[in-house]
Amino acid sequence: MQKLKIAIIHEWFVDHSGSEKVLEHILNVFPHADLFSVVEFLPNELKYFIQNKPVKTTFIQKLPFAKKRYRNYLPLMPLAIEQLNVSAYDVVISNSHAVSKGVITNSNQLHICYCHSPMRYAWDLYHQYLKESGLDKGVKGFLAKLFLHYLRQWDLSTIHRIDHFIANSNYIAARINKVYKRKAKVIYPPVHVEKFELHTAKEDFFLTASRFVPYKKIDVIVEAFSRIPEERLVVIGDGPDNKKIREKASGCANITFLGFQDQKTLISHMQRAKAFVFAADEDFGIIPVEAQACGTPVIAFGKGGSLETVKDGVTGLFFYQQSTNAIIEALKKFKEDHHQFDPLLIREHAESFSVLRFQQEIKDFIISKLADYQQNEAYHI
Repeated sequence: MQKLKIAIIHEWFVDHSGSEKVLEHILNVFPHADLFSVVEFLPNELKYFIQNKPVKTTFIQKLPFAKKRYRNYLPLMPLAIEQLNVSAYDVVISNSHAVSKGVITNSNQLHICYCHSPMRYAWDLYHQYLKESGLDKGVKGFLAKLFLHYLRQWDLSTIHRIDHFIANSNYIAARINKVYKRKAKVIYPPVHVEKFELHTAKEDFFLTASRFVPYKKIDVIVEAFSRIPEERLVVIGDGPDNKKIREKASGCANITFLGFQDQKTLISHMQRAKAFVFAADEDFGIIPVEAQACGTPVIAFGKGGSLETVKDGVTGLFFYQQSTNAIIEALKKFKEDHHQFDPLLIREHAESFSVLRFQQEIKDFIISKLADYQQNEAYHI
């Protein structure tokens, strides 16, 4: 019986964010897998999550300034990913939100793509990306549009290289179906719910926590609380919009900014808050699940992944516009209904997104699809 040879393809290894956390747990299921990526610039203290494995990279790794400006080489990434030779492997797992799914495989290989989203800047966020980047007009804008047109054509050409799609939510499965005309199995990302212990005694404050970037809408949350001084808000996080967000709370004694905090401090506030406020339109959104693991209800924007991670009226409630008025109305409703939220039921719901659940579902799915590619060979994982 042969040992199954597995290759895991990732976009770029530079930090330990959402897609890397998914890869970490795929690698825990298949620890003997080999890793491939466009570039690998992980600091030594982060290499633990790839088990200190070597990563086979592309020619972009050696190009000038690639360590700091690897994203500038996006026009070369389709070519680069196609140069990775994975022909020696039985199973190829691409962990993709951009180009990694474009790796070339043969008819005897099983290629499964865990898709975090079709390329947002090429598809559903195309016009927003051009406008925010100042590329919606002029010569540079024309060249950017020409490149993104090419990128969409290349992206569509790669979908026939994939045998099965996995989506990180039903929201993304619908997007995959819209863009690629392919069905996707939904396997929710792993959340370390065991690190977020249940705490039933709540204190008199609301919490929000995030990187301060526009789509997270922290400014809208802060502005809402600036209009209701009787409700306290604690804000954890930092980022490019720091100044803009703090100006929204100028002179508001009920809003406290703690800046960036370590996980221990974040968890402590999640456990004690009477509710977590979340206004982003996320593909999945891990932090609302972490809050629920603490037994804390979530007041969330009712779109995207939140519709799958929060149970309206049971583990939280929704507002349906990313506006101050909508958040204020949701806070009023929460004040009326807060006694109905049971921390034990909220915690129980969060446990359905656990790491063990993710690992078992990934393993079961790949095993179930492997039989078609064994060709009378016997393998073990």
